[in-house]
Amino acid sequence: MNISYKWLKDYIDLELDAEALSSVLTSVGLETGGVEEVETIKGGLRGLVIGKVLTCVDHPDSDHLHVTTVDLGDGKATQIVCGAPNVAAGQTVVVATVGTKLYDGDNEFQIKKSKIRGVESFGMICAEDEIGIGTSHDGIIVIKEDVAPGTPAAQYYHVESDYVLEVDLTPNRVDAASHYGVARDISAWLKCNGKAADLHRPSVDAFAIDNAEGGIKVRVENSEACPRYTGVTVKGVTVKESPEWLKQRLLAVGLRPINNIVDVTNYILLGMGQPLHCFDCDKIAGGEIVVKTCAEGTPFTTLDGVERKLSDKDLMICNATEPMCIAGVFGGLDSGVTESTTSVFIESAYFNPTSVRKTARRHGLQTDSSFRYERGCDPNCNIYMLKLAALMIKELAGGEITGDVVDIYPNPIAPASVEFNYDRCTALIGKEIGHDNIDLILSALDIETIAREGNTLTLRVPTYRVDVTRECDVVEDVLRIYGYNNVEMTDTLHSSLSYKTLTDSAEDLRRKIADQLTGQGFNEILNNSLSAESYYADLASYPLSKCVRLLNPLSNDLSVMRQTLLFGGLESLAHNINRKAADLKMYEFGNVYFFNPDAVSTADAPLAPYSEGQRLALWLTGATRIGNWNKPTEQSSIYDLRAYVEMLLQRAGIGGRQIAMTVVPGDDIFAASLQVATRSGKVLGSMGIVAKKLLKKFDIRQDVFYAELDWMAIVKLSLKHTVTYAPLPKTLPVRRDLALLIDKNVAMEEVEKTVRESERRLLRDVTLFDVYEGKNLPEGKKSYAIAITLQDDEKTLQDKQIEAVMSKITANLQKKLGAELR
Repeated sequence: MNISYKWLKDYIDLELDAEALSSVLTSVGLETGGVEEVETIKGGLRGLVIGKVLTCVDHPDSDHLHVTTVDLGDGKATQIVCGAPNVAAGQTVVVATVGTKLYDGDNEFQIKKSKIRGVESFGMICAEDEIGIGTSHDGIIVIKEDVAPGTPAAQYYHVESDYVLEVDLTPNRVDAASHYGVARDISAWLKCNGKAADLHRPSVDAFAIDNAEGGIKVRVENSEACPRYTGVTVKGVTVKESPEWLKQRLLAVGLRPINNIVDVTNYILLGMGQPLHCFDCDKIAGGEIVVKTCAEGTPFTTLDGVERKLSDKDLMICNATEPMCIAGVFGGLDSGVTESTTSVFIESAYFNPTSVRKTARRHGLQTDSSFRYERGCDPNCNIYMLKLAALMIKELAGGEITGDVVDIYPNPIAPASVEFNYDRCTALIGKEIGHDNIDLILSALDIETIAREGNTLTLRVPTYRVDVTRECDVVEDVLRIYGYNNVEMTDTLHSSLSYKTLTDSAEDLRRKIADQLTGQGFNEILNNSLSAESYYADLASYPLSKCVRLLNPLSNDLSVMRQTLLFGGLESLAHNINRKAADLKMYEFGNVYFFNPDAVSTADAPLAPYSEGQRLALWLTGATRIGNWNKPTEQSSIYDLRAYVEMLLQRAGIGGRQIAMTVVPGDDIFAASLQVATRSGKVLGSMGIVAKKLLKKFDIRQDVFYAELDWMAIVKLSLKHTVTYAPLPKTLPVRRDLALLIDKNVAMEEVEKTVRESERRLLRDVTLFDVYEGKNLPEGKKSYAIAITLQDDEKTLQDKQIEAVMSKITANLQKKLGAELR
């Protein structure tokens, strides 16, 4: 939110400059992202002065230029060549002197000494559009008033500079979504730092009904969605341009002035924090406003010209025949104030935050009003804001206040009551800041102490602080005004570090694995847990029926919780590939969410149908090595991905013989895949080549290899791993190679399993170093060349032992797999 420094000073006397104020706001929880100087006219008219044209003659070498001399207040006549048709001697004009910078949109140019058709010119006599005070270029500006030459143009046009502070509001601090709200926090901080800080709230004592008859009537049919509705009628207004001071206030914070009536409502919205709406009385059919919901599907055209279909849950402000406004969100096209408006009805209401939020999301609307209403406005300020708006409209647009003030408030909202204990406050803050300091801060925050018993206070919190409902909320407020930086860090740690939970172990292992993957060239990514519903349509692996749906999604692209990390990663891959970064290795730790439509919620287990899991995902695509003069480019493959998975499992202490990887048929996710499981059958995840059909949805035209592992299952297995130590062997290993002729459908995994079952004590390793299929082999056969490593840690193996082991292995390969030695 943009906060004008000058506007802020209307509500509080400030000696702090803008930069110092920025630091104060950040310290009290209103983080300020930046401070920018703004001017009502770009460039501030620096270098422009008022001049008096002394002489004006035709240019000797032009039929439209004039040579003038101008008194610029420096005691000499300055020669300026001017092409304007209306320039004449005796005029008072605006002159850009040599060195002045003028602006044309975002472009700037500098006035220089020049020769125009042989005649020297030392400046420029300006038109309105050339200096930014208007749009006319019919001729130069001629000032009618008697203004002394040399007067700065900025002084004549009352050009002012201001500072705009960009305040980043947290969702709970809607009370600070206005200049007055920010001033309240500044006042509290100043008071607690021993400085005068009185707030100047505009007075409404002058409010009075001019005519008791003729006001608009109001009927509220849905008091749950509209707990309070107030309004008043002002007749005989004149809609026109707002005065300069009001336009400058709005422009400073980036809001375009419209007319005096609308600008008053925006001024109060941004100044005081209360959304208002003005209706043209002539467009209120039947002379009555009805606050109600409409039938499902009712068409309604909003101010932006879009026809929307209303829900039967949307609260509407209606006249006797039709809806005029979506309550708290957006006005209708035909009910607002126009130049022909002569009477207005001012609305100041409190709408249910949940109702406004759901309506705004339903229609995809985000307005300044809905921003405040859906977070919770002050329900007890409506009458004050209404009176302030009526007085300002009467001052700026004329007219008279007609009829009674409408105030429908069947169930008044009382301030929250909070029990507060000094000792608990000290425990939460971690520092004793003194009862007097706490009392001063509470008073400065308008939090009233209504009872005191020992160290316990009963507090009454003002209704504009909708976020303060618990003791910890009050402690947070005390701390932010006292100053987070005033709580010293001690060298004492009040914590027990002797017990490590499963969460701690999972985090330790996550860091180890993340470090390993990063060291191997992977980049960690973090994607949104919300996903598009369309990704799961027609998927058997992750059916849409098992998605956890959002009740009020921000958009269709974020309407379900993800069941897999795959789609977020493919979005990231596509984003990078489209930007010429096609060789990628990525990983992500993230949660996935599931809904079981067969499970039933009960009072004891309301979340029974819902479950959540943690996953580790890896993506590999493009080249693993870029080619050069020495070696060609190597494209990534499923074998590269498998190697990375095996290495990370090995790092977790569960690699090697504990893991089995089995080929499984392709599905709607993978064209071909492997299942990763323990030897006992515990599934840890899967990996494979992502199906082309799926890649096409993301406009990816290169192979992608993907692995998704059950992270908590890996963590639990890792905790069972015990590191053991043994001395290095005293003997050398022995290698024997076998060339096997086997059926094509026999996998290396089966060969390795058979070899390991044949010899458990001496066998150290089995590796495949050559595969051949083709000529000179029988139909349906292939050739595997494997290396078998044997070793006895205590004594050197004899030839007889080696031959016995190899014979046993060969016999088992022949018996179980039908293998033949080549």
